[in-house]
Amino acid sequence: MASETGAVFGPLEAEVMEALWSAGEPLSVRRVLDVLNKRRRQPLAYTTVMTVLTRLAEKQLLRRTAAGRAFVYEPRVSNEAAAAVRGVVRNFGSAAVAQFVEEASADPALLKRLERVLKDRS
Repeated sequence: MASETGAVFGPLEAEVMEALWSAGEPLSVRRVLDVLNKRRRQPLAYTTVMTVLTRLAEKQLLRRTAAGRAFVYEPRVSNEAAAAVRGVVRNFGSAAVAQFVEEASADPALLKRLERVLKDRS
């Protein structure tokens, strides 16, 4: 679920991501628009939703796949935390990873979790 702080996503981006996470399958622009407009007094324009989906795909947060003459979109991240980590690593690379490990080292429970995750991945 999107955070109340909006740290990772803007309000409309958060709504779009929530719609896609809830769907459990790739959605077209039209289907995302329909989901979003069910909850709104003022309907969104098709082009507005298309722009948001395109930008999220450019940020590599969505996978965009051709489906006939249109595209369908699906999340490449499972939640807002995953999106935040992807952005930090993309922007800061190995320095971000090193800082994360340093921060985790200060919390024994978090450090153990990190060690388990790394062990399970190797």
